[in-house]
Amino acid sequence: MRIYKQKTTYLAEPGSFFEGNVRIHGDFIVPQRTHFWGRLVVNGTLEMGPECSVEGAVVCKNAIIGRDSRIKGPLLVDENATICDRAHLHSVETGGDLVLRPGVTVGDVKAENSVLIYGKITSGTLVGRNVRIIGD
Repeated sequence: MRIYKQKTTYLAEPGSFFEGNVRIHGDFIVPQRTHFWGRLVVNGTLEMGPECSVEGAVVCKNAIIGRDSRIKGPLLVDENATICDRAHLHSVETGGDLVLRPGVTVGDVKAENSVLIYGKITSGTLVGRNVRIIGD
């Protein structure tokens, strides 16, 4: 599959499938319904669109994970992450803040700073400096 580059930002084609591991040296914008059958490592910010999937671990500096996406391995984020509605994740570990939107299903969660939960989620252990639930 093709990945396009503009300065330090990379963009995959919509609906792409990537076999094996993928490493991106910069920011990565992943359009909807893009699938990775291995590990995904991004040196910058990962912006994953809706209905994407990753079979392995995801490692990045910052992350936005789109609605209805699935990550079967751990999500390891150096700084901040936002997990959008109805995403399914194995686990999340951030070095900064974490936002979990309604309907998220996640295993264990660890954040160095705040964990903000908007609405009802399903999770394992939640660990953070400050865990706040906003809404029901």
